[in-house]
Amino acid sequence: MNIFLDIEYYPKIDTLLLEKSKNIIELNKSKWNPPFFTDTEFYIDIGKIQQTTSDFLGKKIKNVIVLGTGGSIQTLLALKHLTKKKLYPITSSRAVELKQCLEETSPRDSVVIPISRGGETLDVNSTIGIFSKKGYKFIGLSSKGTMYNMLEKIGCPILEVPDLAGRFAGSISNVGILPAFLLGINVSEFLSGLKNGYEKFMNFNENPALNFSVFLYNLYQKGFKVVFSMPYSLNLEGSVGLFVQEISESTGKDEKGLIGAYQSAPLCQHSVLEYLLGGTKGAVVPVLWTIENENSDLLLESSISYINNQTAQTIVNYQADATFQAILEQGVPSAKITIERPDEYNMGNMIAFIQSSVYYLCLLLNVNWSNNPKVIIGKEIGNQALKNKSTTEQRKNAREKLAKSVFNQNFYEK
Repeated sequence: MNIFLDIEYYPKIDTLLLEKSKNIIELNKSKWNPPFFTDTEFYIDIGKIQQTTSDFLGKKIKNVIVLGTGGSIQTLLALKHLTKKKLYPITSSRAVELKQCLEETSPRDSVVIPISRGGETLDVNSTIGIFSKKGYKFIGLSSKGTMYNMLEKIGCPILEVPDLAGRFAGSISNVGILPAFLLGINVSEFLSGLKNGYEKFMNFNENPALNFSVFLYNLYQKGFKVVFSMPYSLNLEGSVGLFVQEISESTGKDEKGLIGAYQSAPLCQHSVLEYLLGGTKGAVVPVLWTIENENSDLLLESSISYINNQTAQTIVNYQADATFQAILEQGVPSAKITIERPDEYNMGNMIAFIQSSVYYLCLLLNVNWSNNPKVIIGKEIGNQALKNKSTTEQRKNAREKLAKSVFNQNFYEK
């Protein structure tokens, strides 16, 4: 099957600049481990996944509740629209989502999948007990730590999570593949699209992922620091969320990097477009994400002649193209990424494109693509405050004292 993933970006990168960027990538890639995520077979044992999930594959199980956050769940969210059962992604102990899940599911028709490589993720560990106490069945994905010990006491099956950068590992390990399989997603097609994508995107020949990374890197060199994504389909928002995490967490270190952000489109045309067109220039790179042939498209009926009998997604794609052109008219560098349709194969292509692009971008920035050394700081502060039972006032006082020591009294003076 051929890949259909198109990227249109302006201003174009000329041949000389592309060759210069390739040389930087070649120079830096030996500094860190090679990209493990291109191996779509080594970390997955489909037979073991089938065996472990066999008791939960019938019609009796209607809900799959995944307790995970960040890299542990973001790849699965990119495939959410392809599920055959109801997915409840519980990314923390936020009361609204947790309460809704408990009200709409039961131990009879649900399975809970907690995910944490190191087993110390507070967002996951804090929610396991409430499901366990109510009698929900579990399949654990963990390798060590507090969560592993909790799941051992429950007596549920536990599959390994490889010791790899989670945001890159979801698509090629139990982390994303086991829950996707349980949800009825065609993981074989997804992995095929992923593999085909890496064959295209992890080389220097007519490679849209390489072009995208070089485009972003050279804009970064000119002072651009924010990549604002505009997904023109709900079926793309999970993938865009993965892109936001990967570009922010992978490039944002050593006081370098770009941050990703997004808002649903065309809603964002009515909220942030004024800034993109008329606000500060040289800071934000808009990226539009579109689908050529949407799932479940429908014909519109309208008294407006040029709308009547058009498909709903056609109207949205016209808006995307018009917005893209309007952004370019104002002299703002921008890009548009399009896939053919949001099926498993094409979503595999999309994730391969995202991860290849971020990998190249990190090498261009000369930063380690796989680590995230600062993330643990906030986790340690939160865990210690909980252990100490610090009050709201005590936590505020700690912040005030810290700020006085960190920020100079003349901080706001030019």
